[in-house]
Amino acid sequence: MELFPDEAHVRLRSRAHGTYLHAEEDGVGVTLRLRRASLNQAWAVHRLARGGTSYVLLHGAAYGRYLALVRDDDAQEGQDSARRACRAVQRVYDAPGQEDVLFEVVWAEDGSGDVLMRHCTFGGWRNFNNQRTMMSWVVEAIPPREDPPELPPVIPPLPVAIGGPVRRRRVVHQPVFRRIIQYVRADDQGHVNNLVWRMFWFDGRSVSHLRGDLANELGEENPHSITLCVWAGSQGRRTPLVTDLPANEQTMDIVVLATESAAAEALVYPNVGAL
Repeated sequence: MELFPDEAHVRLRSRAHGTYLHAEEDGVGVTLRLRRASLNQAWAVHRLARGGTSYVLLHGAAYGRYLALVRDDDAQEGQDSARRACRAVQRVYDAPGQEDVLFEVVWAEDGSGDVLMRHCTFGGWRNFNNQRTMMSWVVEAIPPREDPPELPPVIPPLPVAIGGPVRRRRVVHQPVFRRIIQYVRADDQGHVNNLVWRMFWFDGRSVSHLRGDLANELGEENPHSITLCVWAGSQGRRTPLVTDLPANEQTMDIVVLATESAAAEALVYPNVGAL
């Protein structure tokens, strides 16, 4: 389907709600939100043929995780099996036979140009708030940027006023997330040796700090000499990591490229600010 060319970036707008499919900052949830110039609303297309069927997979431009549908454990008992309740999540794509990330895309029959997404397991993807109706989507193409974006700056915590007869201000520290970073350095063509992965503990969410720490780990004097990609599962595709890390403590796999390498120069970055 020409609306989903392989490796392109798209937004998905709900026809019913007028809001966009959004990858939440916790790296797990998926919601509908008003449009923002945000990587969390950009999805990269991964086309896959399996068993004679053409599937569309979508992985987030923010954290690289794949859009998946899973059974909703909060569904009411006795619900019609034809409308089994499910919810959208972000997941790693780590198994060759994994099915929760597989969607078939078909045109809506009303001639609107909208699309319907049929899940490999649950069938038609139904509305978030009405399991009796199908979710129809308007697909919006996102053009690529000419150059990679700058990494977001490190923002110190802001002071807030506290009570008392004399107004004072103090810094309220946000929760510190601690996770394992597993990393490997790729060659100029992007190939990696799976026997040489290394790891370290990383505190916080700053991608700028992460790049600096990885540069130190690899003996690079200039952090700008390396480009980071997140690899959300061995079956998934690598995603340039240019936004702060998700608000969780899950292990992340990072592939490190030389910024001047052919592999880094071939990366595609969505221009989320384009109209």
